[in-house]
Amino acid sequence: MAVKIQTEYGEIELTNEVIATVVGGAATDNYGVVGMASKNQIRDNISEILKKENYTKGVIVRQEGDGVAVDAYIVVLYGTKISEISRNVQIQVKYNLEKMLGFAAEQVNVFVQSVRVLND
Repeated sequence: MAVKIQTEYGEIELTNEVIATVVGGAATDNYGVVGMASKNQIRDNISEILKKENYTKGVIVRQEGDGVAVDAYIVVLYGTKISEISRNVQIQVKYNLEKMLGFAAEQVNVFVQSVRVLND
């Protein structure tokens, strides 16, 4: 699926990979987010934190009506307030999509896949 944006010069088509990279970057820039996680850890056989090139495995983009819904799967830091982290991720993802790609997400759903303790 791709998101299509109509401009005065023509149509722009954004692929899921582009949107997932922006969403993953926005999510991981928040304090308390250790990284992105795979949405299907068992099927993908990935239990570790995803790197930038694999953000598409941790983000789902859906077309809903006239808008776009985004699901982000994250790993959070132990001892942080999960509700605040999730809210901050939602705000940051919406902002980055609007500023970088020129469209707003109707929904940003955040799923916490695990909690990690970072060793010093």
